Amino acid sequence: MGIPERASRLRSLRYCARQFTPGEIEDIRALIAEGSQPNRTAVAREVARRLGWCGPDGRPKQCSCSVALGRMERDGLLQLPSRLHEARAWKTPVITAASDPGPALNGRRGDLGPLSWVRVRPGPDSKLWNEVVARHHYLGYRPLTGAQMRYLVYAEQRLVAALGFGASAWRVMDRDNFIGWNDAQRVARLHLIVNNARFLILPSVRVRMLASSVLAQAARRLRADWANVYSYRPVLLESFIECDRFSGTSYAAANWKFVGETTGRGKLDRCGKNPKTFKSIWLYPLDRRFREILCAPLPAGVPVL
Repeated sequence: MGIPERASRLRSLRYCARQFTPGEIEDIRALIAEGSQPNRTAVAREVARRLGWCGPDGRPKQCSCSVALGRMERDGLLQLPSRLHEARAWKTPVITAASDPGPALNGRRGDLGPLSWVRVRPGPDSKLWNEVVARHHYLGYRPLTGAQMRYLVYAEQRLVAALGFGASAWRVMDRDNFIGWNDAQRVARLHLIVNNARFLILPSVRVRMLASSVLAQAARRLRADWANVYSYRPVLLESFIECDRFSGTSYAAANWKFVGETTGRGKLDRCGKNPKTFKSIWLYPLDRRFREILCAPLPAGVPVL
């Protein structure tokens, strides 16, 4: 099956936060046609290498490139090699006794003593995090996208909290106005903002001031952990809280700053067909110079969008 006629009239198009020129799309087509890359993974790896599409750590962004190429194929711009296997959808975690809430835990934060933090890696901790979030978080479980960091928090041997951090929102008016950057600066430095995508205190844990204490400790440790894994330090955290469900008291107590509300559309609702869910926007600077860093003039040669 050939490329549809409409795809021959190329223009610059954006996929996965990167602008692809007509020449680059033609070069990708030529690479696929020559058959030197045996499968989709190899094509994505080679395209990312040739384009110099790298993350802040200098490694080619193969995963992002793979997603972008898949969307180009869906839009009729190119035809990738056939899949070797059917794409595997992520599975809903199986619920076991490991995620049982446990007996009621009441009192104040000072009654618990020091908290123990586990940075989640592949294996049993990852399985437990997925299960706990699927069972007890109102949004349920979905794999985090892009660069990410997950934690399990214990008081002695008792699991009390789970947190997940991932890619920041592409465009949020009140957040972007608060920062003061322009579109080109946002595209170049969005990776320096990390989104608190999941925050869960186990439902049987009713300890006053625990949530704000966990948030404060997370902010103190995440920057160094992120640098150890991804070789750069984020400068700002963000979180979005459903206005009709939560007031954001714990975030305020942990010194996060309320900066406004979303317009009610999710990032995938481009046609405005889904019911609106308004969320309050909370930010936490990890570096007091965050505006200076995010709004610094771009180096020569970086295109202004």
